[in-house]
Amino acid sequence: MTVTVWPALSSPPASGGEGFTPPSPDDFYVPLIGDWFTRPMLLALLSLVLLVGWLLWATKRVSVVPTKRQWFLENIYDFVRNGVARDMIGSHDFKRFTPLLFALFIFLLLNNWFGSMPFTNFPTMSRIGMVIPLVAIVYIGYHYAGIKKHGVGGYFKQLVPAGVPIFLAPIIFILEFASFFAIRPLTLTLRLFGNMFAGHMLMGVFILGGAYLLMSGSPGLMVAGAGSFVMGFLMQLLELLIQAIQAYVFVMLAASYFGGAVADEH
Repeated sequence: MTVTVWPALSSPPASGGEGFTPPSPDDFYVPLIGDWFTRPMLLALLSLVLLVGWLLWATKRVSVVPTKRQWFLENIYDFVRNGVARDMIGSHDFKRFTPLLFALFIFLLLNNWFGSMPFTNFPTMSRIGMVIPLVAIVYIGYHYAGIKKHGVGGYFKQLVPAGVPIFLAPIIFILEFASFFAIRPLTLTLRLFGNMFAGHMLMGVFILGGAYLLMSGSPGLMVAGAGSFVMGFLMQLLELLIQAIQAYVFVMLAASYFGGAVADEH
C-alpha cells in the first residue's frame, strides 16, 4: 500500500503548525530533470524496458509444450485475442489488430499498477499527457483502417445507416461525425486519466491524512488516523482491481472502434 510522497504533512496540531495540506493536482507534476523530463516519463520508459525484457525472456525457448513462463504469456495473449479482439472486431478482421491491442493492454496494465507498487508509487496514466499519445494511436488507427477498407467516400457514407429517412440523415450524420471524430477520443482519454488520477488522489488523502492524525497527539484523532490507514488499505485492494479494469476497458473500447471502422455496416 503505497502512494506518492506529497508535501502534505505540515506540522501536526499539537506543534502549532499550519495544519494538514491535502494533495492537489499540482503534486502530480514531478519533474526530475529540469522541466522537460518528469517522473511519468521515466516510468513509461521503465515499463517499456520491463515489458520488452519479459517478452524476450518468456519467448526465449518457445515449444509446443510450453514452459510456465510461455504458458503465462500465452494466456494473457489469448485473453486479448479471443476475449477482446475476436469478440469486438469479428472473426474476419481481428487478427491484424490483435498485436496492437495486446501491446496496449500490457503497457497500460503495468503503468496503472505502478501506482500501487513500491518504489514507483505513481500511476503513469494519471498524467493526461501520457494518455493522449495512446488515444492518438487508436484514433489514427481506426480511421486509417476504415478509410483503407471503404475509401474516403464510403467511410463517411457509413456514418448514416441505410434506411434512415432523408430528413433525419443530416442530423444523424452530424451526431455520428461528432462521435467518431471528437467524442470517442475525448471519452477514451478522460475515462483512463480520470480514474487513475482520482484513485491516486484518494489514496493520498487516506494515507497522508491518517499519518497526520496519528501525529496529532490526541487519542481520538489517533484512533481516527488508524481507521484511515485501514480504510486506505482496503481502498488500495480495490484500486488494484480498478487499475486492471481500466486497462481492459481502454483496450475493449479501442477494439470496438476498430471493429466499427472495418465493419460492412454500422
